[in-house]
Amino acid sequence: MEFAECVSFILIQDGAVLVEKRRDDKEFDPSLLMVPGGHMEEGEDQLDTLARELEEELNVEAQSAGYVCSLVHTAESDSESEVQRLHYYLVSDWQGDIEALEAEAVYWLSLDELSQLDAEPDRIAVNEARRLYLS
Repeated sequence: MEFAECVSFILIQDGAVLVEKRRDDKEFDPSLLMVPGGHMEEGEDQLDTLARELEEELNVEAQSAGYVCSLVHTAESDSESEVQRLHYYLVSDWQGDIEALEAEAVYWLSLDELSQLDAEPDRIAVNEARRLYLS
């Protein structure tokens, strides 16, 4: 099985995690509430993708990031699906003001409300980030 390699970034602040409401016109997982991230491009490693996607999606630069875990997610569209291997990183410090550049919206979701996330791997990864780095 071939995977689409992706990097997702977990930003946690004041008991909440940053989430995105995906735009309706996204090819995969339109309109879902998810942890932000994006596809790796040819020649990139995970940290290159993390830096590029943070800037493209949120207009911020990571000052400190730690690997959390890698999980598989099947992303759906109207006509097909894509099996993604999501490499999650906890971004514990960043520079810049967060903006929703590619999502319909981004906002802080209380860590007590993770059940609102539409992708099970996102819920698992946020809890793993909390276990590894915030306990």
